[in-house]
Amino acid sequence: MFKKSTRILTSALISLMMVSSLCLTSCGKSDKKEQAATDDDVITLRICNCEEYIDEGGWGEDEVIELDNGEVIFGENSLIDDFETWYYETYGKKVEVEYSTFGTNEDLYNQLTLGDTYDLICPSDYMIMKLMYEGKLQPYSEEFYDPTIETNYYAQGVSDYISNIFESYEVNGETWSKYASCYMWGTTGIVYNPEYITEEQASSWKLFLNSDMSKRLTVKDSVRDTIFIAMAIANEETLMDEDFRNSPDYNDQVFKVMNNTSQEMVDKCEDILRIVKGNAYSFETDSGKADMVIGRVWANYQYSGDAVYSLDQAEEDGIYLNYSIPEEASNLWFDGWCMPKNGIDGDAEKQQCAEAFINFLSRPDNVVRNMYYIGYTSGISGGDSDTIEQYVNWLYAAEDDAEDTVEYDLSYFFGEGKGIITAESEQLNRQLFGQYPDEETMDRLSVMWFYNEEESERVNNMWINIRCYDPADAFWPIVLILGLTVIIAIVVIVKKRKN
Repeated sequence: MFKKSTRILTSALISLMMVSSLCLTSCGKSDKKEQAATDDDVITLRICNCEEYIDEGGWGEDEVIELDNGEVIFGENSLIDDFETWYYETYGKKVEVEYSTFGTNEDLYNQLTLGDTYDLICPSDYMIMKLMYEGKLQPYSEEFYDPTIETNYYAQGVSDYISNIFESYEVNGETWSKYASCYMWGTTGIVYNPEYITEEQASSWKLFLNSDMSKRLTVKDSVRDTIFIAMAIANEETLMDEDFRNSPDYNDQVFKVMNNTSQEMVDKCEDILRIVKGNAYSFETDSGKADMVIGRVWANYQYSGDAVYSLDQAEEDGIYLNYSIPEEASNLWFDGWCMPKNGIDGDAEKQQCAEAFINFLSRPDNVVRNMYYIGYTSGISGGDSDTIEQYVNWLYAAEDDAEDTVEYDLSYFFGEGKGIITAESEQLNRQLFGQYPDEETMDRLSVMWFYNEEESERVNNMWINIRCYDPADAFWPIVLILGLTVIIAIVVIVKKRKN
């Protein structure tokens, strides 16, 4: 910083100082303009994800993951912070992520309807389909699926199993993959305590009709999830028929059965869910995990990722829980990244940044960080990298001296000749099975389709009847009203006769 001298006041010096002052002022203005341009060059990426659904960093020193391939993985910072750093180092531009969360898919939809604007969101499959149907999503760029681009970790590493599903399902004649990329996937099933419930009992959804389990069961406070229990029970005879199971289009037939929302089927589901409601300890959204761990309930209808969490937490307290996917059929679900059309709004740079975020999360080491932190299963198998396969081995491979082991084949997900894990046999119904069901089990799973307006009204009315109204509850009030009516009528008649 320059200071004016008060010792020499010659006219020449004054003139020189005036010239210098003008130059400095001019340079200062130039620097400020340049700084303003730099500030304006920051890309703001608005992301809305489900709660507690990304690695937030802060791992303990004992949480370092050292894999056999030499990869060392540790979550010091959040993946959001690491992405901002990586993006600048990779593309030379600054990005600032505005990260927010939602509780349910319906909450997210309401936020979008009320005018909240995001560049990237992570809804579940049925909500992705709904948003596709309504024309609210921006398609991915052609470059995103080019595996030859070095930083396209999603295209390089997405499991062929997942990719084939996203290519096969269509809405309005367009595939899921045009508008969505898989983040996490899983199943729904039953977490149960084997001290009270046998493996055979937990192999059927009829467990929830068993009066011996009264107030020892919890189900989801979600019509879309819980109706699957009723659908499976209502169609048990068909679903368990040997000819049906051996049909060449078995999986397609399971899809049709488990997505039947005709009035007749919805009525059947309502009757079944009344019995389930009578047996259930509660309809819950998140408390079922804790209820299982502390022993308040013996069985809990659960998402696979939360099931793994429950098993892990209970094991810390010396309680060993199991996870079952019932024999009739169950739900195969996906959560995926999508770009709302009104968020991207034709901005190619912002779309590139959003797609870069997905690719960053799809890099094998970051996939492991996410899976470790949140407990769910990524749609990325790793491609040429064996890091994710090594991580599954790190979690579940049996010790060398283990005696009761099985060869667990996950080649359907990791690729031919990959994903063969020697695990302890107990993992056939514990965490490994929860994260990666075997291929035979996968065959009897079905995606849950989105409801159109007519179907939504039909199903939601049924759910209102289940959650808010029970004819049995109205029996005595009706009797009381009828009784009072009769008494009043008698009194009126007697008075008239006296008059």
